[in-house]
Amino acid sequence: MIHNDVLRRLRYALAINDTAAISIFKLANYDMEIDYLHAVMKREGEEGYLPCRDKIIGLFLDGLIIKNRGRQEGQEPKVLGPKEGLEPKVLGPKERLSNNEVMRKIRIAMSYKDEDMIHALQLADFRISKSELSAFFRKPDHRNFKPAGDQVVRNLLQGMVKKHRPDSTISHRNAKPDDRKPSSGKPNEIKPAKKKGTTHSPKTEKGELNSSHTNAVRENSKQANTSVWGTLPSKKR
Repeated sequence: MIHNDVLRRLRYALAINDTAAISIFKLANYDMEIDYLHAVMKREGEEGYLPCRDKIIGLFLDGLIIKNRGRQEGQEPKVLGPKEGLEPKVLGPKERLSNNEVMRKIRIAMSYKDEDMIHALQLADFRISKSELSAFFRKPDHRNFKPAGDQVVRNLLQGMVKKHRPDSTISHRNAKPDDRKPSSGKPNEIKPAKKKGTTHSPKTEKGELNSSHTNAVRENSKQANTSVWGTLPSKKR
């Protein structure tokens, strides 16, 4: 699966804003620049798009593990690079982060058990047995090992959206963390005031609308700065 999609969907599922994402990379000893983060969050074909390398998604998932599970003493996140036996300056095959490894890291970071992953997949209408799921986490040389396809990872992330953001009204299949409904471009319709003698009170309605609008803005602002871990630090201006 394209790593840009994994990063974008995972951030959306866990409500991870830019500030939190950069702090997660920092836990994996990587100083992520905001412009580069925005570039790898884009979809292929969008202006400014850059492919998310195996190294970057690997560091993000490792940082997520440290964030949720703590750092293991004496162990540092492994940075993907040339395969063992190759000199750094020699061009050769690079280590790749497979779908199986992506799922494994998500499982560790979220402390998911088999039942949790099966439930998340079921939320995305994807049925899988416990034995089929276990095959994805076998060692590649095990006779029961099975490579995980893009569909499995995609549905896992979609299920995580429904699990952690059940009130979300945006379809995760087409959504990214900063999706907004497009404006129709038409001016707001102004309705004429009702005639006298009715029980309608324009003043009361306006007050109610203003109150509802203020509450909605406050609620949206609160949700935008929260995640499954609690309140996130505000962005620096």
